[in-house]
Amino acid sequence: MGQELRQRSRQPASPLWSAQVLMDEPDLVVAAHRDFIAAGADIITTSNYVVTPQRLARDGDPQWFEALHDAALKAAHESRAGSPRSVRIAGCLPPLVASYHPEVIPDDATCRRDYARLVEAQAAGVDLLMAETMSLTREAVAATVAGKQSGLPVWIALTVDDHNGARLRSGESLRAAAHAVIDAGADAVLINCSAPEAITTAMPILAEMNVPFGGYANGFEAAGELVPGGTVDSLKARENLTPARYADYVARWIDHGATLVGGCCEIGPAHIATLDQRFRQATPD
Repeated sequence: MGQELRQRSRQPASPLWSAQVLMDEPDLVVAAHRDFIAAGADIITTSNYVVTPQRLARDGDPQWFEALHDAALKAAHESRAGSPRSVRIAGCLPPLVASYHPEVIPDDATCRRDYARLVEAQAAGVDLLMAETMSLTREAVAATVAGKQSGLPVWIALTVDDHNGARLRSGESLRAAAHAVIDAGADAVLINCSAPEAITTAMPILAEMNVPFGGYANGFEAAGELVPGGTVDSLKARENLTPARYADYVARWIDHGATLVGGCCEIGPAHIATLDQRFRQATPD
């Protein structure tokens, strides 16, 4: 969603990323959601990925927290209104400080406090909560615990080393991390914002778990090069990850038993449309 907005926006790249678009060009958020729904998405994610206390303090204004969450929820609800299919809205519990950098994750008490605040801001307006791009086990567990307090389903999406899909970007064991979040109450476990090849490596590990699982990859050449506080225009997209080729990766995940599949950064509506056309008839509703 964030990269789709970045490509559509006429404004320069900002560390606030998708939140900047919410403030300056909110109609783009609704339009992007609608295009993903039209492509076949059954779940859309609220566009609040950078709306955390830490990121707003660094790159914006902490007082924007409630207003930006309200705007993200409003855009998601407006976009699914009138859809002929049932579409669920997933609330987003993102990394508090930066993607791909476990070394900057706050202490446990801060994680618990701030994820609880994110859950409170979103829970009344979403169908499920999804922690995304979790690069460290204790961060993922904190998000899980906070999310479960809402009574909503909680899905945890971990991000793995692009060269070793059996480990998180922190170097921790994926198997151990998946067990930890399931023990904390996660209703599903996914891998996101990682190279599709790494997600393919991760799928047999997730297949050992006793919850639904899946993945949604990014299309960057090297996502880990994004520095905290940096802008996404510093990253390069893979030119060879066509919708058809991406669907070939997803087919391997489904072969391992994945039932939750989609797309992350640089995976646009055309990719989702290809997944929908290729797999909807092969999987149960």
